[in-house]
Amino acid sequence: MTPAPFRAESHGPPAAAHRARTERARADPVTTHVVLGHRRGPQGRTVLHHGADLAGRLGAALHVVHAVDLSDHPVDPDAADWEEQAQEALAAEQQEVESFLADLPGPWTYRTGRGDPVALLRRVADHYDALLIVVGSRGEGAGSVVSRLLGPSPSVSHGLIARTHRPVLVVPLHAAAGR
Repeated sequence: MTPAPFRAESHGPPAAAHRARTERARADPVTTHVVLGHRRGPQGRTVLHHGADLAGRLGAALHVVHAVDLSDHPVDPDAADWEEQAQEALAAEQQEVESFLADLPGPWTYRTGRGDPVALLRRVADHYDALLIVVGSRGEGAGSVVSRLLGPSPSVSHGLIARTHRPVLVVPLHAAAGR
């Protein structure tokens, strides 16, 4: 028996397990699914815009996935409310995504999980037999070059392209969020 790709709590903040799922269902069954890797910030909003637009055009369910990492936590780990600040940041991100997707005509889910984002996105895509995975590009700026020099941390898009059989749509940094 294979393990479930995620554990989910319906409509709750990502408190204890840092995993949450929010779903909106539609009466007719959906046979096409799109998985989207989401990060906070302008790039995340752009990716969300393009992924939601694509899912709407395809009549597909959209599954938004956020891999929780240290960037979701405050800078000072010695702060008395460090974990609380992280929970608030994750809840705010979830609320932002839910607000954005509220008018999406088709069904959608939102979930968070810990661990390797490539593995997490692959598990969710496999669970739904997704048509494709949509992610952003971290770009080729100075920060990207420095992070590559400091350690073997390939981008999520490169990791997905190398480790999945599904098509991967990479939304570039300069893609416009509006029409």
